[in-house]
Amino acid sequence: MASDRPPAHTVSGEQELEALGSSPNGLGKKESAARLDEFGPNTLPEPRKTSVATLFLRQFLNPLIYVLLLASLISLSLRETLDAIFISVVLLINALIGTIQEYSAERSAEALRRLVRTYARVLREGEAFEIDARETVPGDIVLLRDGFKVPADLRLLNALGLEIDESLLTGESQPVSKDPSAILAIDVPLGDRRNMAFAGSLVTRGQGHGVVVATGPATEVGRLASYIVTGKETKPPLLLRMDRFTRRIAQAIGVTALFIFSVELYRGMPWADVFLQSVALAVSAIPEGPACGNHRGPGHRNGANGQAKRDNTPSGSSGNPGLMRPYCFG
Repeated sequence: MASDRPPAHTVSGEQELEALGSSPNGLGKKESAARLDEFGPNTLPEPRKTSVATLFLRQFLNPLIYVLLLASLISLSLRETLDAIFISVVLLINALIGTIQEYSAERSAEALRRLVRTYARVLREGEAFEIDARETVPGDIVLLRDGFKVPADLRLLNALGLEIDESLLTGESQPVSKDPSAILAIDVPLGDRRNMAFAGSLVTRGQGHGVVVATGPATEVGRLASYIVTGKETKPPLLLRMDRFTRRIAQAIGVTALFIFSVELYRGMPWADVFLQSVALAVSAIPEGPACGNHRGPGHRNGANGQAKRDNTPSGSSGNPGLMRPYCFG
């Protein structure tokens, strides 16, 4: 199978079949097993797992926690050991609770991904089989009908009134009508590639079949997922607003403590008493659950690789006929 073959949308279906070393009857069982070993499972890249130590240390990345840490250090420097120990214990308990919550959420999401399976209907040696979508390989002939999810990037070979919702990739809310006979220019945008079906998209009408041209990270949605996984982590707008709010509280506490510190020194209060009073003010001003804005669930990265599972016995559902239950592609 040539690795430098032209893009699938720029050649006919027959040419793509020949380039992939496949046929209208699909691959043989031995050949499909060999290609699975060569190309690997048809799965999207997963984000790197966060260690428990990283989760624990991340609980301290909060402006209000910084205030409490400073208060603890000041108390320790003034030999107010009991106060320092009390503040430190509170911080540790808060960090442990946050770590347990985040760890449990990530493990639950991972277990859910393992439980749910995606299936594809393929031709192997002329016979139709339903297989785990992770076993789909380049050269497989995939059968499509309304309600099915496309398991990999396909060069369509046949279509009968086939329409596919590609909003996952293009943002277009209207399904795209497909035409397998089209041969397109190399620079045609994804949304205009009428002879292609892309992994993760939903068949909303009609039926057809196509040959797999890319799986896993090599698919269009796989490239997007790779960018998300390797890109910089971002926070949802709600957490960003909460972070701004905690910074403002920390700044207000600092300004108020400094003002009272200056006034009491001016009035002649001893240094030690002024420090203790400032520490008491800082601690009492911290809201209950100071690090609540720092806890994040397993889906805190920019974007998500969760999609929707199709069932091979389509049934009507609101908005998307044939959708039965959620799943993670790959």
